[in-house]
Amino acid sequence: MASTTRKNDDGGVEFVHESDGQVTARDIETGVASFGETRAEALRMLADALDAYYGEGESVETETLATEFGLDEDEVGSEGRPPWDA
Repeated sequence: MASTTRKNDDGGVEFVHESDGQVTARDIETGVASFGETRAEALRMLADALDAYYGEGESVETETLATEFGLDEDEVGSEGRPPWDA
């Protein structure tokens, strides 16, 4: 069971402590969320996610990403976008 701390309807960050020990940090204004093993890590990851949300992150070429993570499109498949990204 997850528990939530510091919910603030006026903005800010909401932390959800998951049963597996992970901490989710969610920006209340945008709904953007990320997670980490600690609150500090979750906040760092949330900052990166918010940069991407506002278009301030660095763009990544598909080829570069595939090379960096050793992905092969034939292995991954080409069914299109995942259902949550439709």
